[in-house]
Amino acid sequence: MVFLALLPIIWLVIGLGFLKIPGYKACPIAAVIAAVIAVYAFDMPALNAGTAALEGVALAVWPILLVIVAAIFAYNLTVYTKSMDVIKQMLTTVSNDKRILAVLIGWGFGAFMEGMAGFGTAVAIPASILVGLGFNPIRSILACLIANTVPTTFGSIGIPTTTLAALTDLDPIQLATYITTQLGLLDILCPFFMVIVIGGSVRALKGVFFVTLLAGLALVVPEYLISATLGPELAVMLPSIIIMGVIIIYSKIFKTNDPEYAMDIQTQPVSFSAGVKAAMIFILIFVFLIITSKLVPVINGPLSSIKTSVQIYSAVGAKPYTFVWIATPGIMIILAAILGGKYQGASFGEIFGKFSETMKNLRYTFLTIITVVITAKLMAYSGMTGSIAKALVAATGTAYPAFAPVAGALGAFITGSGTNSNVLFGLLQTAAAADIPGASPIWLAAANSAGAGIGKMLSPQSIAIAIGAVGVVDKDIYGKESEIMKVALPYLIAFIILAGLITYFGQMLI
Repeated sequence: MVFLALLPIIWLVIGLGFLKIPGYKACPIAAVIAAVIAVYAFDMPALNAGTAALEGVALAVWPILLVIVAAIFAYNLTVYTKSMDVIKQMLTTVSNDKRILAVLIGWGFGAFMEGMAGFGTAVAIPASILVGLGFNPIRSILACLIANTVPTTFGSIGIPTTTLAALTDLDPIQLATYITTQLGLLDILCPFFMVIVIGGSVRALKGVFFVTLLAGLALVVPEYLISATLGPELAVMLPSIIIMGVIIIYSKIFKTNDPEYAMDIQTQPVSFSAGVKAAMIFILIFVFLIITSKLVPVINGPLSSIKTSVQIYSAVGAKPYTFVWIATPGIMIILAAILGGKYQGASFGEIFGKFSETMKNLRYTFLTIITVVITAKLMAYSGMTGSIAKALVAATGTAYPAFAPVAGALGAFITGSGTNSNVLFGLLQTAAAADIPGASPIWLAAANSAGAGIGKMLSPQSIAIAIGAVGVVDKDIYGKESEIMKVALPYLIAFIILAGLITYFGQMLI
């Protein structure tokens, strides 16, 4: 039975990892496999299987796909209005030290792109900027892959974490707080690894150690405070602004002057008004998400009450699915993009044309995510996930928490998505916790999400997106996938071991 329960996952590993079948083709097959096994091997009534799949569609569309569409639309509109070019100019006026620029662009701006859009933009855009400035392509991609490991779980306005919370019925604020706790040490270490990669050795830390430390602390401290109070939606976006501010202020006060790492770049100052105009979409996203969050109950309360509960899954005792129509990040991002794009000079025709183009370009993503969520729902409701969890616990015993991040990393490696990894294995983690005396379901679910970001470092999809973006600047990068995976593998192994130790020993403190 355990082997049958594993078949959808085995198929995804083989189809995506070895046969290189696109996700939009492989994932529907996984959903069909899960449905057949659920009905014929786990005795799930056909009606329940059908309604479980429908509930998966509902969860995938609202809010997961809504946020993805909104975030990518906002980014595409920023590029269309040429505002992204102005943002690039602002980033390169800070310093001519390539180590500081790498941390500013790859860590600070990369975290902002992950928090706002995610979906590969946080690696592709910073890496292409760095290569455009003259950085080594492979080192640039590796540095940005490393930088993206920790913000992934709060990417696209926190959608991997909010999806995990919705799927497992866990409190999103506590879940986000636990994830931040588990990733805290990596939050601090990642900028140091970036400097080492860009500089070519540990020696590169000389002269920038303190600003690198500040860049790490500028993520972990506000991320924890935001997670514990507001939840996951702004847990990376707001700290990313603080990171960039800290690096800029430090660089203006304490200038580095090491010829070995100095770059010959031509910078063009950007006026305050031009900078505000270029960043207007992001500014409005931040403002709208804040004022509609639980931090402002006078607005959040009435908007959150505009919702509809629908009984989709037909099993006895099943909970209705609730659609929150207005107080959801996707709606706020779309509104901010429309207003911000108009302020930046785009007509409504151009704005909605770009929205239509975004929808068209994401059509395969829609199919991938919908069928992955269907697979997860079928596996969970039929008992397949619970069967796998029991087998894992039986094999590892009380040591299972040390291996919990591996599942998240595997899911992200396969699918290229922290959200999909949480959908695939989130319920497995909570099921495993139920079979381990004293284990916390929310702690192990958090470990899955933390591990997912680490797995993205080696994901073929992440690397392909980065190469595609960098290839526009440097065509020699094409065909270097295996070389990038080879240099990234030691970092992934180190990160997974560290995450496992934190998960195992940290459970004793919660």
